[in-house]
Amino acid sequence: MIIKNVSLETVCGITSKLPDNQHPEVAFAGKSNVGKSSLINALMNRKSLARTSSQPGKTQTINYYNINDQIYFVDLPGYGYAKANEEVKAKWGKMIEDYLHKSKQLKIVFLLIDIRHEPSGNDRIMYDWIVNQGFQPVIIATKLDKINRSQIQKQIKLIKTTLKTLPETIVIPFSSETKQGREEVYELLDTLLLGEENQ
Repeated sequence: MIIKNVSLETVCGITSKLPDNQHPEVAFAGKSNVGKSSLINALMNRKSLARTSSQPGKTQTINYYNINDQIYFVDLPGYGYAKANEEVKAKWGKMIEDYLHKSKQLKIVFLLIDIRHEPSGNDRIMYDWIVNQGFQPVIIATKLDKINRSQIQKQIKLIKTTLKTLPETIVIPFSSETKQGREEVYELLDTLLLGEENQ
């Protein structure tokens, strides 16, 4: 996949109606501070189009990035941010659930998990939610550059075991710093777009 044109096309808040897009959508879900904005920027070859922040929990909207007028990257609000009050957390959860349930063009959900740590309770809930909406989540294990190569397989096994992943679940170790894993994500997107063209 060669990224030529990128634009932030739609931003949906809690009360917004979801756009009726004509192109396929791939969504990115993950808890606050898992490196979601950094991953999206790395995939788009842009330094700061997706807003990164030292304050977790900044993304409180669903952001639609139009890529090449072919596909949308959909950045979902980060979940599990400790300092957000319960009312805000509930609204974020509702936004994410509504999107997974209602989007007509959603094809792939990427669930981001920090490769350094055992997935949290919120991660397990999100994985189950995605599966219950009929999707087979692709796990992106972020922050790969923060661990030794010898630990990678052990950490991937920990993620799969904790989430009780389905046997065919794809796990892609990813580093926004070194861009390792980016080609694997591009290949999945190319396969998706090829399938759409052939329909």
